Amino acid sequence: MALLTSPLTIIQQTPPTTKIFTVCTVVFSLGYILGSFYAPPAGERSLRNWVGPDHFPYLVVIPGSVFWYPWTLLTSMFVETHVIELVLSLLVVPPSLRYLERLWGSIETAKFIFVTVVVSNVIAVGLSWIEYVVLGKPELFLFGMIYRGQSALQCGILVAFTQLIPEHQVQLFGVIKSLPMAYVTYSNIMCIIGYQAPFILIQFGWLVSWVWLRFYKRTVLEGSLGGVTTHGDRSETFAFINWFPPFAHKPVSMLAAFVYTHAVRFKLVQPSGSSVPDGNDLESGGYAPLPGGARAEAERRRAMALKALDQRMAAASDSQPANQSPIASQAPVIPKASHGHASSSSRKLSVTSIPTDPKAHKSDETSPR
Repeated sequence: MALLTSPLTIIQQTPPTTKIFTVCTVVFSLGYILGSFYAPPAGERSLRNWVGPDHFPYLVVIPGSVFWYPWTLLTSMFVETHVIELVLSLLVVPPSLRYLERLWGSIETAKFIFVTVVVSNVIAVGLSWIEYVVLGKPELFLFGMIYRGQSALQCGILVAFTQLIPEHQVQLFGVIKSLPMAYVTYSNIMCIIGYQAPFILIQFGWLVSWVWLRFYKRTVLEGSLGGVTTHGDRSETFAFINWFPPFAHKPVSMLAAFVYTHAVRFKLVQPSGSSVPDGNDLESGGYAPLPGGARAEAERRRAMALKALDQRMAAASDSQPANQSPIASQAPVIPKASHGHASSSSRKLSVTSIPTDPKAHKSDETSPR
């Protein structure tokens, strides 16, 4: 019975955004896999008919037909074309989204998913059209590039974990902050050997998710700054140059400063709020990395804050409303005496409290009656 109640408990405790995402992934992927068995033969495939067992134009992103099926920019995320891909995605993505949703909330998590996936697909479609204009071959770049799956979102989740728990150790893979670039390196290798789709979505997911978390994500501060809303994370530990090795920091910083300056000029992002370059906002042009001690202190404070937040969330979910105040619960309990005992005590107190004079008592006995 415990084996049955445990999955039910997990489902009940899963936040709504993660739950909807998981259901859509299972339904769309299984529908795609099962529908591929009923696809028409290769000679009868067309854009008006199902395009075969490898891709359907109304579920996945095909650059040549995306204008007739714009919703595929979102629905392609839920389509895994193989059972192994589906199982791996279900083992990795929903638990990660569940963790993020408990920290961010359902709305911010849904925004993160939507922006990371849709913008990455839009960039991929634009790149395919540019390749078609420059090189031709529409059968390859317009109708042969099929973008689907959750690779962009997976890389975006790794970027989010790098922001939240950069020093967390993952077995067999090392610390969290090294995983996004390892995934991007894998994407580069796959693109070089000829598998641009869908592996290039990993690179776009990395860039889009970092930009969203760096400049746009809405955060409501708690505690002494309760009610204050900020956008993005401008800390030095989450700067763009930290994705690259130290020897590349200088040229990357110059490129980031150039892009950031023009983005601020066109009001695409908000400035850091300082009139001079801020060491905590390296995109503003102030390349002044913190020394090792300051970097370690910043990481330590971030880890302590995240630990305190996790403890507070766990306490809030497990605690029950108390009916008594802490002062009342700590006050000693004084037992009440019975009425008869109290009256006898008072009588004894009244008798013993009257002073007796031996001389007066003797004079009373000798006085004539």
